[in-house]
Amino acid sequence: MSLSSPPRRPERPSVRTGTAPGPSRDRTRPTRSRPAVPDRFPARPGPADRQVLWLYLLTRVGIWITAYCTCRLFPGDRRSRYAASFLSPWQQWDWWHYLHIAQDGYFPEPTGGGAAADGDNREAFFPGFPLALRAVHTFVPDWSAAGALISFVAGGVAVLALARIARLYLPDEVGQRAVLFFLFSPCAVFLAAGYTEALFLSLALPAWLAAQRLNWPLAAVLACLATTVRVSGLFLSAALAVHFLTTARSSGRWRALPWLALPALPPLLHSWYLHAHTGDWMAWKHAEERGWYRDFHAPWEAWRNTWHAAFGHSQATGYAVMDQAELLTMLVGVALCALLIRRRRWAEAVYIGLNLWALGTSYWYTSLPRATLLWWPLWTGLAAWSLRRPLVRTAYLAIVAPLMTVFAVTFLSGRWAG
Repeated sequence: MSLSSPPRRPERPSVRTGTAPGPSRDRTRPTRSRPAVPDRFPARPGPADRQVLWLYLLTRVGIWITAYCTCRLFPGDRRSRYAASFLSPWQQWDWWHYLHIAQDGYFPEPTGGGAAADGDNREAFFPGFPLALRAVHTFVPDWSAAGALISFVAGGVAVLALARIARLYLPDEVGQRAVLFFLFSPCAVFLAAGYTEALFLSLALPAWLAAQRLNWPLAAVLACLATTVRVSGLFLSAALAVHFLTTARSSGRWRALPWLALPALPPLLHSWYLHAHTGDWMAWKHAEERGWYRDFHAPWEAWRNTWHAAFGHSQATGYAVMDQAELLTMLVGVALCALLIRRRRWAEAVYIGLNLWALGTSYWYTSLPRATLLWWPLWTGLAAWSLRRPLVRTAYLAIVAPLMTVFAVTFLSGRWAG
């Protein structure tokens, strides 16, 4: 397997130019009594959980068939008569950063500077996934297979948790629908790749479930682990804090407040470790700025720059299409956040709002479509909407789901897919 440096996206020219989910609070609609949140879900999957797992397994088969066909139909050398290895389509983009960290750490050679030895800005990536990758590699010799195994197991946990979140206050059928929308979303290929999305969700969604049951120590520990994987764990922690403030009605429950500080520990330790080698407390943030233009810009500037990249003919058509997807996703995210605020689901609105702020204040939008995988209110909301409007599920599967294959082939063939 080649250990060459990860492919880089070509530089672009500068541009001058809440509360727990529940029924709606709309007074004009009839309301129904709110069922109590169960103290715990059964440890063993029930019939509804097994249906979700079957759906997950079948979609895994489909995505792996897509990967198999992609590496043979779209090889790097069109004249080659020997197909690449079965796992080679998954060795794309950020995977190389995680692999290099797992193999060599953040500083394989003392440099005395602010960047890693090979200048790949690997400090920008949190250590949770590389540590898991290194641990699994001890009994799975192939690194790519180890990454795929992590995502496969973590994805199964994530879809079970997503289904149970959807079933907290709605019929069991909603759980399977939420998972269906989630697994057929445009960027679902990243749930199978050696990326952080599946692992993060396998910790973040159970943390949210624990918070719904007011089990704050468990929610804090899971959120802490999620924060080792992605900085998005801090957004989850903020949502947990808001949910705590809106549900802590008795003085006894305030004793759990110190637990909510626990998720801040991994970023602090990561910053301390990087500072010890670079002298920079914000080394991970500065690495993001160097490598991905994630320096602060006003939201309207980020929109304008992304619009120019999408429609100004300054980029190759493939990048321009992805920039158009970035713009559309931002509109979806803003609409989702507004809807959550309207329905007084403050905690989830904070989570979505912080995600949008973090991704919408860079020089231009990057990886917004992929970030939708982390927006569980989007998938549960679509599922609830489809119960009232059956056409929603039909339209989604007919129009949106095919984009999953487009994004999958794009990513698996080595092109930029967000």
